[in-house]
Amino acid sequence: MRYQSRITLLAFLFISSALNAQVVRKYSNEFLNVGVGARGLAMSNAQVATTSDVYSNYYNPAGLVHIPNTFQLGIMHSEYFAGIAKYDYVSVAVPVQQKKRVLGFSFFRFGIDDIPNTLFLVQPDGSLDYSKITSFSAADYAFMFHYAQALPVKGLSIGGNVKMVYRQIGKFAKAYGFGVDLGLQYRNKGWCAGLMARDITGTFTGWNITFTDAEKQVLLQTNNELPQNSLEVTTPLISLGGAYEGNIKNKFFITPEVNLGFTTDGRRNVLLSAKPISMDLTAGLEMKYVAGKDIDFAIRTGVGNLQRATDEIGKKRFIVSPNIGAGLHVKIISIDYALTNLTTVKDKSDGAGLYSHVISLRIDINKKNKDVSE
Repeated sequence: MRYQSRITLLAFLFISSALNAQVVRKYSNEFLNVGVGARGLAMSNAQVATTSDVYSNYYNPAGLVHIPNTFQLGIMHSEYFAGIAKYDYVSVAVPVQQKKRVLGFSFFRFGIDDIPNTLFLVQPDGSLDYSKITSFSAADYAFMFHYAQALPVKGLSIGGNVKMVYRQIGKFAKAYGFGVDLGLQYRNKGWCAGLMARDITGTFTGWNITFTDAEKQVLLQTNNELPQNSLEVTTPLISLGGAYEGNIKNKFFITPEVNLGFTTDGRRNVLLSAKPISMDLTAGLEMKYVAGKDIDFAIRTGVGNLQRATDEIGKKRFIVSPNIGAGLHVKIISIDYALTNLTTVKDKSDGAGLYSHVISLRIDINKKNKDVSE
């Protein structure tokens, strides 16, 4: 029970730090930056230039115009930190008007459930009343609406997202947010380029605190600062991507992609750290073999999360997060797998890290062979 009390204390310390945020805050709504789909996660989210299916809803909505179906469905489930945190994603995309325009919708949930609430475990006389232990969830939700269309210039497309964010920490606090993303993509003779501007207008998230008087009294008695209503602003994140889709006799396809991410909320521990803009780099590689009509297999890898670190002797170096994965596409079903690492790796002595298994599914309805970009 002492362990449960520590979990509860950590949870409330997190609540206090999160809800006393300033107007502009680093890592606000960070659950939307984890990535979705095992293909993208295996390639360290280097997807801005080549994404072309229902998961473009997340990586770059401009890529939705390359969907050759009348309907696509994407589903992902992943678990992090030994299954403590669960991440679920569902998306749909529907081409309209002769497939020159595409509409889409996505749902996100990232949450930790069954957190023990031991605020009232200790009674005024010092005794323990285990019947007072309850549980709560801390969960983040996002609802996104997507639109994409092909532009008059061959190979050029544009897309956008309108997103609504809902965050809840049990009955103690709730937050509502709103933001807009914008994407561009260009393809020509195997060369691909992409631009994704997340939170282009700034995503505003307002927190409302709903602690009861009794809960506030317990927090004060345990020397915790009472959180206040606040407003967070997620500043823009600009991603630029470049890739080349090479093939050998239409059987083997090799697609390397490099993305540069520019944050606008001040210095971060990334490849190039500056104020107010810092730059990060991610790179991914996909190798695909087409075994027959509507059957192909792919293996993927990627590196990201480049950071500067200082070792025990004071020497500075870059550390990275590696990822790997594979995918199988048979007729209307595509199943992808990724082994991702949320931490960074300097050398073999660092151990296995916090690896997570991710599986995602894509279902194509009424598949056509002709790409609208042709």
